[in-house]
Amino acid sequence: MQQQQRIRSKPHTFEDQIAAEKSRLEQELAATPHGPQRDAMVKKIRQLDTASHMHDWLKSPELRPPQ
Repeated sequence: MQQQQRIRSKPHTFEDQIAAEKSRLEQELAATPHGPQRDAMVKKIRQLDTASHMHDWLKSPELRPPQ
């Protein structure tokens, strides 16, 4: 019996994962009524924004270790 080779997809970057999760939450948020669940979703979207900004900052070429 011959084994079938799996086709692997391109690895997802951290930025891709954050953007996809944020997009999913924003779509869900549009259909969510006001309340604790919606508040939690807004908080999570803000956290994803912060994570994205921090990641950009940490990867920036201007960021140098102290000399």
